[in-house]
Amino acid sequence: MKRRLILLSACCASLLAQAIDNPVDYVNTLVGSHSTHALSTGNTYPAIATPWGMNFWTPQTGKMGDGWCYTYDAEKIRGFKQTHQPSPWMNDYGMFSIMPMCGKAEFDEDKRASWFSHKAETATPYYYKVYLADYDIVTEVAPTSRAAIFRFTFPESEHSYVVVDAYDRGSYVKVLPQQCRIEGYTTRNSGGVPDGFRNYFVVEFDKPFTYTAVSKDGQLDQQNLQAECGHAGGIIGFATRRGEQVNARVASSFISIEQAQRRNSPASRSTRWPVLPVRNGTPSSAGLMCRTCRTPIACAPSTAASIAPCSSPAVSSSRMPADRLSTTAPTMVRCCPATCLPIRVSGTPSVPSSPW
Repeated sequence: MKRRLILLSACCASLLAQAIDNPVDYVNTLVGSHSTHALSTGNTYPAIATPWGMNFWTPQTGKMGDGWCYTYDAEKIRGFKQTHQPSPWMNDYGMFSIMPMCGKAEFDEDKRASWFSHKAETATPYYYKVYLADYDIVTEVAPTSRAAIFRFTFPESEHSYVVVDAYDRGSYVKVLPQQCRIEGYTTRNSGGVPDGFRNYFVVEFDKPFTYTAVSKDGQLDQQNLQAECGHAGGIIGFATRRGEQVNARVASSFISIEQAQRRNSPASRSTRWPVLPVRNGTPSSAGLMCRTCRTPIACAPSTAASIAPCSSPAVSSSRMPADRLSTTAPTMVRCCPATCLPIRVSGTPSVPSSPW
């Protein structure tokens, strides 16, 4: 009897340790995604978004234009898609996708797809993380209402790439190496949009490019920096060290590239940039270098905007890897306005604070 009481007490203590205080952390965004055209179990996809956000993001397992953009029984991810899809039956509009890779630069969505496992996938409404097994790359994304921040953790490779796919039926992409940026527009839609509809986007990286190419209807072109055709896309590349993190801010606008760029600015008053989890170890002062413009950035601790709490009640063994579970104490991070990525000051990192 005494042994049973001890076991029961241990179970209760474990449950209390994993208690969730924020209601959004009860949400499993994978629920309802085990659906097909023939049988619905919800017809949902794991949306990464803020409440009433203009843009949602989702990992994409289905082919371009497939309303069932993510299905639980799929084995490969083709990209990470900006979506506005209300239902697979209505399909999507204004979508484009991003996909990291290593080895050979591939634009084709079938050739670039990577195996993944739900065991190496974290899906919440405000943060998504997955391990892409084919490339040994970890992809993380956190949203704002009109933008998102991506972080790619690469292996050691002389040939690391990121693809931006603007989709078919009329699109445009321009690579700007000096600004570490890709911009363009997509017109892909499923009807019900006004004449001249375009979703303009800007993708800005914090690492200089050593490789650039555009895709024109499936044909890679390394000699030019822009493409306007039926199906346009861009690929940028660089050498990476093992564990090197490359960050990308992505914003969009239905009005213009200029407005998308204003939303993508780290100084934008309309964009509240999320803070992604901090890895173990304290980064050096090099973390305060803006690699995009290659100039030092001063982050004054006395400035309220540069100091932000990064604590979450979601720290539990059901959510967090073992190497990040030493304590549930809040983490204070110093956020550099140039990249809006954190530098740990004290404590243990957690998932991003929920905007919900």
